[in-house]
Amino acid sequence: MTHLHAGLSPETIEKARLELNENPDVLHQDIQQVRDMIITRPDIGFLRTDDAFILRFLRARKFHQTDAFRLLAQYFQYRQMNLDMFKNFKADDPGIKRALIDGFPGVLENRDHYGRKILLLFAANWDQSRNSFIDILRAILLSLEVLIEDQELQINGFVLIIDWSNFSFKQASKLTPSILKLAIEGLQDSFPARFGGVHFVNQPWYIYALYTLIKPFLKDKTRKRIFLHGNNLNSLHQLIHPDCLPSEFGGTLPPYDMGTWARTLLGPDYSDENEYTHTSYNAMHVKHASSNVERECSPKLMKRSQSVVEPGTLKHEDQNENENTQPLLALD
Repeated sequence: MTHLHAGLSPETIEKARLELNENPDVLHQDIQQVRDMIITRPDIGFLRTDDAFILRFLRARKFHQTDAFRLLAQYFQYRQMNLDMFKNFKADDPGIKRALIDGFPGVLENRDHYGRKILLLFAANWDQSRNSFIDILRAILLSLEVLIEDQELQINGFVLIIDWSNFSFKQASKLTPSILKLAIEGLQDSFPARFGGVHFVNQPWYIYALYTLIKPFLKDKTRKRIFLHGNNLNSLHQLIHPDCLPSEFGGTLPPYDMGTWARTLLGPDYSDENEYTHTSYNAMHVKHASSNVERECSPKLMKRSQSVVEPGTLKHEDQNENENTQPLLALD
């Protein structure tokens, strides 16, 4: 076993082999072949090219080396093209800090029964006088940067749940095509994470209308991983076990504490009333802290019910069968 697999369980290594085509015997050769492609893009500043960093891109693209390099290039190109977004890209940046405190994103301590990390967004909590959409996007990207340091998550991936309860039409009107495109480019096209599902609950009718604005930017693979549950939490529970979810989503866990993830990133001096003195996040500290409190949901052998609707086909119960039902934001 290569040192790049240090800390991984035999089961996870086997999962990487079966699902991602990861072969420990040729791992270093695969990484080097991606690194050798860097010379073909002199227009991009590749600021990090170590083995562990390149490996996450290979895993995100199932060890298709050309696709992994394309994702690596897009990762740095996105940052070069949006320099203001990544200036002071730290948890104590005022804009990022406010977004984190307000729960953008929420990150559950538990993983689901597939070992995936669960991210939450409570859309109605977006106070547009307090948080810009860009700062929320920055907080999400920063959170993913921290989480993706965990090799287990590089292999198992993430799921995202967006609760649209009480999300107003006025709030939705602020989601312009340009900022939605920016989010899709940053999450779908430029980040080395595996997203196993994007789940919408309690979505209002105008979220469907917004889909037409972003449809040209979504990959087919992305659309197939979007699930529209409406107010039918039973369909959500067929895909994410209630033991893994807070009560807001019909789960058995207590209501989600919006400060949970902010406290993890900002450290022991966290206070939602005071300013912070931290100058950066410590990815290794976060990984260590998460491992102490994190528990993977018990029903590892839980099988999907045969009644589960295939990805991308769940519809709002009041929606006409002929209407296009894909929603707004999607990750890949």
